[in-house]
This record gives sequence, structure tokens and C-alpha cells, in this order.
Amino acid sequence: MFISKDSGVKVNGVANVTTADILASNGVIHKTDAVIGLPTIVTHALANPNFSTLVSALTRSDMPNFVGILGGTASSPFTVFAPTNAAFGSLLTELGASGLAAIPQATLENVLKYHVVAGANVASTDLTNNMSVTTFQGGMFTITTTGGAKIKDANNRVSNIVATDVQCSNGIIHAIDKLLLP
Repeated sequence: MFISKDSGVKVNGVANVTTADILASNGVIHKTDAVIGLPTIVTHALANPNFSTLVSALTRSDMPNFVGILGGTASSPFTVFAPTNAAFGSLLTELGASGLAAIPQATLENVLKYHVVAGANVASTDLTNNMSVTTFQGGMFTITTTGGAKIKDANNRVSNIVATDVQCSNGIIHAIDKLLLP
């Protein structure tokens, strides 16, 4: 679950805590104004402000229906190596691009697909040193685990996996600090 405390307490972007800290004999209850289901990959990305640039990229008008794909169950489960906002900022600087709109459609689509593994729910405990991963884009990258989990993309660029195992109803998310380039 993703908990936001920006304006009150909101869970998964769908439920507000209306009464907090109700003591029970076996724990504490926080009453909400909506049912909290396990989020999809899309629900989590929308609720987590650290992925707002990723959401902007996925929902850009010239992109395929990534929201429908990553929000559904066809080809699921998915493993998504989700770049943070800072990762997108670094890429834009690296490319000398003024913003997402400056990245050509085909390039952005390929890059986004390169961050997704379809048909697999790969938890951090499943990652092995020198593991080859085939992406939804069709390319491959390598995961190394020495000195912390890292990904080496097709261009030998290295990204650190900075958060792991955000389990969703249709897959799992691992946050990364650098975009992967096919």
C-alpha cells in the first residue's frame, strides 16, 4: 500500500483515513471512507508522487495504452523497474532535452517498454547475480547483485534498484534511480 500524508492520510490514492488510532485487543484500526483493494501497478504509480513523471510519460497522448496494459491482467503478472522522478530528470539532462515532449515518440515508447517484464512477478529474492532479463520491448538487460542490486542496460549504463517488492494485484514494482536505455 502507498500511504500519503500530504493532506490528511490517504491510502493507495483511493481512501481517506476518517478516524485514526482506534485501539482493538489485537492491534489498531484506522477507519477509511472507502474499501482499500490491493493496487494495480497503475494505481500505485498514480498514488505515489515519486512516479509522477513516469505517469506523465506513460499517459503521453502519443503513447500506446500503457495504463490499460499495466492496469489489467492480460500478459500479467508484470515486473516493472520504475524510474523515479529524479531518474527522469537525470535522463533529460543527459539527453539535453527540455522535457518529456522533446523525446521522440518511438524512443520514449521503446524506453518505457524496456522497463517492463511481462508474464513474471520477479521479487527481489528471485534476483541473481548476472541474471539476463528479457523485456516487454524485446531487448535484454543484466541484473547484478554484488554490492546491491543493479541493472546494466544494453548501453552498459548502470541503474541502482533503490526500492524493491512493491507488490500489486497484477505484478510487482522495483524503483530504480536511472532510466534504462535499450
